[in-house]
Amino acid sequence: MLWVAVAWSLFQLWYASPLPFVFGFGILNDTEARAIHLGFALFLTFLAYPALRSSPRDRVPLLDWVLAVVGGFAGAYLFLFYVQLSGRPGQPTTLDLVTGTVGILLLLEATRRALGLPMVVVACVFIFYTFAGQYMPDVIQHRGASLTKFLNHQWLTTEGVFGIALGVSTSFVFLFVLFGTLLEKAGAGNWMMQISIALLGHLRGGPAKVAVVSSALNGVVSGSSVSNVVSGGIFTIPLMKRTGLSGVKAGAIEAAASINGQIMPPVMGAAAFLMVEYVGIPYSEIVKHALLPAVFSYIALLYMVHLEAIKMDLKTIPQRPTPARERMLRMGLGLSGSILAVCIVYYGIVAIQAVFGGAAPPLLALAGVALYVASVWYSSRYPDLALDDPNAPILELPRAWDVTRTGLDFLIPIAVLLWCLMVEQMSPGLSAFWATVSILGIVATRKPLMAVFRKENLAASVRAAWDDLIDGLALGARNMIGIGIATATAGIVVGTITLTGLGLMMTELVELISGGNVILMLILIAAISLVLGMGIPTTANYILVATLMAPVVVDLGAQAGLPIPLIAVHLFVFYFGIMADITPPVGLAAFAAAAISKEDPIATGFQGALYSLRTAILPFVFIFNPAILLIGVDTWPQTIWVATVSLIAILLFSAATMNWFVTKSRLWESAALLLICFTLFRPDWWLNQVSPPYEELPASEFLSAVAQTPADGRINFVVEGVDLMGEDVRKTVNVPLGEPGEPLERLRGIGLTITQAGDALMISNVDFGSYAKRIGLDVGYDVVAVLRKADQPSSLIPIGLALAATAGVAGLQFARARKQSDRKETGPAR
Repeated sequence: MLWVAVAWSLFQLWYASPLPFVFGFGILNDTEARAIHLGFALFLTFLAYPALRSSPRDRVPLLDWVLAVVGGFAGAYLFLFYVQLSGRPGQPTTLDLVTGTVGILLLLEATRRALGLPMVVVACVFIFYTFAGQYMPDVIQHRGASLTKFLNHQWLTTEGVFGIALGVSTSFVFLFVLFGTLLEKAGAGNWMMQISIALLGHLRGGPAKVAVVSSALNGVVSGSSVSNVVSGGIFTIPLMKRTGLSGVKAGAIEAAASINGQIMPPVMGAAAFLMVEYVGIPYSEIVKHALLPAVFSYIALLYMVHLEAIKMDLKTIPQRPTPARERMLRMGLGLSGSILAVCIVYYGIVAIQAVFGGAAPPLLALAGVALYVASVWYSSRYPDLALDDPNAPILELPRAWDVTRTGLDFLIPIAVLLWCLMVEQMSPGLSAFWATVSILGIVATRKPLMAVFRKENLAASVRAAWDDLIDGLALGARNMIGIGIATATAGIVVGTITLTGLGLMMTELVELISGGNVILMLILIAAISLVLGMGIPTTANYILVATLMAPVVVDLGAQAGLPIPLIAVHLFVFYFGIMADITPPVGLAAFAAAAISKEDPIATGFQGALYSLRTAILPFVFIFNPAILLIGVDTWPQTIWVATVSLIAILLFSAATMNWFVTKSRLWESAALLLICFTLFRPDWWLNQVSPPYEELPASEFLSAVAQTPADGRINFVVEGVDLMGEDVRKTVNVPLGEPGEPLERLRGIGLTITQAGDALMISNVDFGSYAKRIGLDVGYDVVAVLRKADQPSSLIPIGLALAATAGVAGLQFARARKQSDRKETGPAR
């Protein structure tokens, strides 16, 4: 099994690399690669996960070997018989149908073993719906499908199991998981943890703040809530308990911090990579939109931890006595040195690329190797970091530089990943490939280089490095089994939706339940995401809700006159899928934290859900105020202003939910803080009560408005027409426009072709899979108006009043806190 797992990792590296095209060998199309990916996942599931609790753990039963081989064959069937299948599309043979039937059944069994029964139940419900469509209520009724049509659609095409979700898992999710696994194997996880302790341990509630920051750092390279809890919590939870926090709160803080690892760029949860396909924008754009909410959520959690520490009067971890002047000097050198190093690296790479052009990549690779060897040499002069014993007495804080210098080389693969993703804007798969290659090199050579520089036993170090390399490759594949199975099973749901037309029906159903009210609709979808997420992984949850509900939100929002950007809708669904990992009664991250803290998992989940309210409020904010996603924010001053106001708002919301600001809040003070928070997040709401936000211009001005929209700007306009159900619709939509140019060409860039007939404008074509198609535009709709921002009173008025009210609440609490302090000092009156 070990070598099969290693083979899977090596296959994924080969598929993601440019090597197949260099050598002209092993070139696979998407369908073939997905089939091999699922074949490996099914094979390893039956070997790694026992069938029952009573199954033997010391050996793999013969039946499981048989299931593994059959499952591997069924999964890889599209690869093994690709030529034959492509020659007879829609005409399955008996072998095709038997393989499809066995494949579906074994996929469901693999899902039960790897993910549990809830995901199987969800898939079975959708399979049942496929065959029993004619017996369903009118609102979701369809003709039904034959077994042959079902199997062909689900197993022999890329509409079902082998669809987009499995494709994303194949193309780059695997490599990101492997990258994080190898980074942890190299020792970077412990290094990041120790840096967090060194920087924050001296603060009040320091261990809890360490948990938050270390989870944020882990979130940079890892996208799993439970793995974040397990890898960091075994250290931070006992440490928090040792400094005075209860076990429930310690576990809740770790769980709340860890679930946010999935929203923390650049490596978000696996579902974030699916957005590339579902939203149709580059991953670098998704990172840009997701950055501010993720950072604010972590800062708000740090603030909540700080308030908790003040309320409980928690002690700090002892630190080495250092004169204030030396502390300031060390801090200044650390900050300035970090900024200088980043600038040298950035401008050095840019200069080499400018001077050497096409010859730059090998030179940069040599420079990277030289930098790595120098970093390891420098680190070898100091002892390796020791893992802290959670049961030991309170330790003395290490100095930040003393920790940092032991692992400077760990920054290289992270820098490679960020550079490829954000600067070169390579595909996520290729970016992850080069980052994984760099960390593979570190795992393979770090220990031997250390042995050489320290004059230790080289042969033993080479053996240890080889063992780490093999173990890391195998563990990366092992960590991918669940994701691979989850995305394949979610494909059954997606296939059912495309086969039966359920997506269109869901629009009517949600509109019926919500009455067309956008707030009620969003609450309903948030609840659906939470309920689904209680039993299935975040990735599968996102696929289900994004496929079923995201188009509904866009469509109903457009019909209600609210143009919601597509990325905002998908991040909304994504956030609430993640929240399910901490929400009782089945919050997997909370359960993992409770297992470490040895406390009640339900109590831990409720406490964690309270801490996570600051994350739950953000999706509603960016639906109605997309500026927090940096949509419509074009300049640095605007960015700084939006970031500052939004940060103040989320901190005040956190203070209100903790019922503590300067001191313990009274009920009306918490209510006032919530109202202030709303005003800071939505100053436009108050302005809209006075004057409308947009003025409606005639369609004749639409093309000139498109021409005047700046580069990468967005435009709002209104369309009318008849939908597929024969009903009249009116939609207000928001679309992004690319580089400046001729108006009709700019619109064609988003897949929209407009035909002019005098002053009338009609949509004559919508490209399949384009942004225009995703937001619900269709052929035959007329453009009837373009919306221009109206002149309104300045948003500074409600924001200024809100900040003045904040100062008033703070002043009252300061006065009350001073009185309470004076009473304590003077003692009770005689």
